Parts: sequence; C-alpha cells; structure tokens
Amino acid sequence: MESGGFRFERFSLDPRDRQLRRDDVPVELNARYLDALALLVGEGGKLVSKDRFLAEVWRGVPVTDEALTQCIKTLRRQLGDDAASPRFIETVPKHGYRFIAPVKRVEHGSGPSEAPSVAPAPEGAPSYQWRQFLLLGLAGTGGGGAAGILGGLFYGFVAASQPLQSGMGAASVLLVVVSLSIVVALVGAAGVSFGIAAASFAPGWSWQWTVFGGAFGGLIVGAFVKLLGVDAFNLLFGQSPGDITGAAEGALLGGAVGFGTWLASRRAGSPLLRRNIAAAGLVGAAAGTIIASLGGRLMGGSLDLLTRSFPGSRLRLDQIGVLFGESGFGPVSQIVTGALEGALFGGCIVSAMTFARRSLSGDS
Repeated sequence: MESGGFRFERFSLDPRDRQLRRDDVPVELNARYLDALALLVGEGGKLVSKDRFLAEVWRGVPVTDEALTQCIKTLRRQLGDDAASPRFIETVPKHGYRFIAPVKRVEHGSGPSEAPSVAPAPEGAPSYQWRQFLLLGLAGTGGGGAAGILGGLFYGFVAASQPLQSGMGAASVLLVVVSLSIVVALVGAAGVSFGIAAASFAPGWSWQWTVFGGAFGGLIVGAFVKLLGVDAFNLLFGQSPGDITGAAEGALLGGAVGFGTWLASRRAGSPLLRRNIAAAGLVGAAAGTIIASLGGRLMGGSLDLLTRSFPGSRLRLDQIGVLFGESGFGPVSQIVTGALEGALFGGCIVSAMTFARRSLSGDS
C-alpha cells in the first residue's frame, strides 16, 4: 500500500486514501461509514463507545442511535459479517462496538506490524457542518410553519364562529388569522431552529448547547418581533398593544425546544423515536404552561390583548373561555392554549429537525 493502512483477513483498509478493498477489489462505502470502520479497526480490539463514534465520526453532529446502528449494519454487510456470530464487529450491548478480527498495520515503505493507529479525522467536516446547519435550520423553520398553520386554523375557526360586524366574512377572518399565525411561527421557528443547528459548531456537542442555542435564538427573535410590533402599532395607530409576546417567552420556549431536540436525538428505533418526539411536545407544553402562568403571552394571549387594545376590532376569542367557564379569554384559557401552542411548536420543530437529521446521518 502506498500509505499507512490496515489488513485483516482478505481486506485492506487505507484511511488516508479513503479505500476499503477485498482481494484488491474496491468495496463501496460512503465517507462517514469508512471513518467509522477506520476508528474501529484502528483501536485493535478495544471497545469504541457510542459517544466516541458521535464525537469522532459524526464530529458532534446530533444524530440518533439509529444512524450508528445503520452504519454498523452496513459495515457488517460489506464485510460479510454476521451480528449473531461476528468475525469482525462485536456488539457490546448498551456500550458500543469492538473490532475483534486480528489486524495488521501496514506503514509506508514497510511491512505489516501489530501496532494500532488512531483513524484520522473525517475529511470535509467543515463543509458538512455548514450543510447540516442549513438543512436543520430550514427543516425546523418549516416545522414551525406547520405549527403555525395548525394553530392558525384553531384560532381562525374560533374567531370565525363569533358574530361579526358587516364587511368581513368568516372565510376572511380565517384567512387573516391563519396567515398571521404562519408568519409569526415561521419567524420564531427560524430563530430557534438555526440557534439549535448552530450548537453543532460548539466544541463537544451536548444538551446544554442545544438548550442555549434554542433559547438564544428565541430570545433574539422574540425581542426583535416585540420591538418591531410595538413600534409599528405606535406609528400606525398612535398606541401600543402592550405586553405582547417577546424576548422572555421566546427564550423559554426556545430553550424547551432545544431540550426536546436533544431528547429526540438520543435514541433510535421508530417506536422509541416517536415517543421521544412526543416527549419534546410535552416539554414544549410545559414551557407554554409556565409562560402563561407567569403572565406571559403566546399567540392566543397576544391576539386577545391586541383585540382588547383596539375597541373597533372584530376579532374575539371569547368562545375558548366559555369552554372553561370564563367570561372572555381568561387565565385558564391562556394557560391551556399556551400549553397547546408550546406542544405544537415544539413537536413540529423537533419532528422536522429529527427527520432532517436522519436523512443527513448516512451522508458522506
């Protein structure tokens, strides 16, 4: 071999030349899977933990356990290995994997030796990180848009069911409320999602970074939207709607979505993955409940505040309060709708980012 590599049974692996061969015939592997094999082989029989795979092969990119499971499954298939009776890759349940076949190191210009070597860092990592940053951010923004559609339909149908003054029909009310909800959700989701995606650039990716990224993105967007909204109303109507949703609400909800994203990235398997996405929705619901309980406002509370600030407004959400025995959109209504909004926002964003991450996990 022209550069340092490894030999085991009928295979030769050259991490620098990015090739795996069987009897001098190339074996097809994408770059990330080849890096995983190089890490295993280079450890010479030692256990390689799941966390180490994430740190050295995926370089901190948050992926599910399913990505690693699929990687090992593909390596076994290409090596002709059997998980039940392994010759090459042995599973250590709940811990990781080890390469159990005898390995010889081949140095440049020398014969084989038994000395193990650590695999080199994956090539092209910076460009990959930027690609996954954009994909995850855009996916999360789209998920937030989906939450905006669902929330807008809910509030739109409630508003359209109220007796309206002349000049605006139920369909128009529904369209206006849904459109407004989509715009607000997209802007908020963009801040939170790109903040979470940016956490992958941090050294030693962890749940703290995803929480911080989501919270910081939500805080910045919330502060900007509130400032712009208050100034716009003052400019156009000569009065401010008051304490609409802003930085504090954005930071708390964004941090919750970040934590939910981390939860959903920890396990594989479709049933468990679905449960973890549901858990992310519950975390979002808890954040929405806390926001409303502390006097903050999300979409529903902000809409109600806007309508009460402008007596000529024809939009009313009083029907929601009737369900809870309140005269108008009271505290209970705000808490319940806050929980629903948080669950929708968190669940949709985490779902979209999770599936985008799964599509990235097997890329080269």
